[in-house]
Amino acid sequence: MTNDVLLLDAIHRIEAKLDGLIQQNEAKEFYSTSEVARITQRAEFTVRQWCRLGRIRATKRSCGRGITKEWMISHEELTRLRSEGLLPQKHW
Repeated sequence: MTNDVLLLDAIHRIEAKLDGLIQQNEAKEFYSTSEVARITQRAEFTVRQWCRLGRIRATKRSCGRGITKEWMISHEELTRLRSEGLLPQKHW
């Protein structure tokens, strides 16, 4: 391969990574547990547990799969989680 081809290939890889970072930083109103898991680098199961245990503020919303509902986390809560961490665990 010539240097020009190698350089173009490197530029395409950089552009793809930049596109991914831009999409990652675009604020949405609500995030799914899988999106929060990816952003926080945790397992989706862990994020669902945080929701169930009240360690993050989340709401249940219909997801289009019958009567099943899924956890949704607001942008504000995601921002709070990233800056302050998990809420204290509730003692039942």
